[in-house]
Amino acid sequence: MTSKKPAPSKSVGKPSAIANLLSILDLERIEENLFRGVSPQDGWQRVYGGQVLGQALVAAVRTVPEERVAHSLHAYFLLPGDPKVPIIFQVERLRDGGSFTTRRVTGIQHGKAMFAMSASFQKHEPGLDHQIKMPKVPMPEDLPSEKELLTIFDGDIPEDIRNYWKRERPIEMRPVDVSRFLKRTKGVAEQSIWMRATGKLPDAFPLHQCVLAYASDFTLLDTALIAHGKLMFDHDMQMASLDHALWFHRPFRADDWLLYVQDSPSSQHGRGVCRGSVFTRDGILVASVVQEGLIRQRANAYRLK
Repeated sequence: MTSKKPAPSKSVGKPSAIANLLSILDLERIEENLFRGVSPQDGWQRVYGGQVLGQALVAAVRTVPEERVAHSLHAYFLLPGDPKVPIIFQVERLRDGGSFTTRRVTGIQHGKAMFAMSASFQKHEPGLDHQIKMPKVPMPEDLPSEKELLTIFDGDIPEDIRNYWKRERPIEMRPVDVSRFLKRTKGVAEQSIWMRATGKLPDAFPLHQCVLAYASDFTLLDTALIAHGKLMFDHDMQMASLDHALWFHRPFRADDWLLYVQDSPSSQHGRGVCRGSVFTRDGILVASVVQEGLIRQRANAYRLK
């Protein structure tokens, strides 16, 4: 992916959310292996984890030959990100082998490492091929949009979720089952959500990978709360991503509908583990995700160091 600036939004006035995302992912190269990324000034107290994932992958991609494509990344969120200051991404070129290329990316703020990621790239080669099946769920066209959900359920949806759904965001999401937002009963810790970028993206596949990395942090950790009848917006919960692993299996477009199938096998000791499988609408498995995150009830919470 080149450093060419994305085309400006055709709309007059405020840029669209997807145009803002493309701008945020278009890092500034400040030196060999050094890049600068900024955060949206949208009032959040800390940087969204998916943003750092996407930006770090952009930094790594820009140091790798175009014929090699990212197939995995493994990241740790070390400190909360400060949205008021840029993030400096330092790329270390660990290996350039015959088939694989490995990069380490460190995100730095206030003179400290706040994020660390290793990413591996491979040139295309044929091989054995199999995958799990996509579950049978309604297609996105058969599900209400977030705006339609607000109209359908009106005052039944908690205020924090209502305000969140009202915002313009670069990723549109359509939950297969919205019942957990309407009642606080404990259930099986699994959920499925259709998602896509809210606007047309350039054809460069690495950009679609970076957008999926950005989106893969949405809702995933929240899956662990289903087993406890809780929501990520509950004021008595303290939640934060601790690590994130993402494997890319097959080509896809992030501006086409993707089904994000999520489950949580365990939560314990103030942490929860969640898994995700990403399918195209045709049932092709394109990515797998695993994340562990902080899940504390605030009565027992203490400040991260």
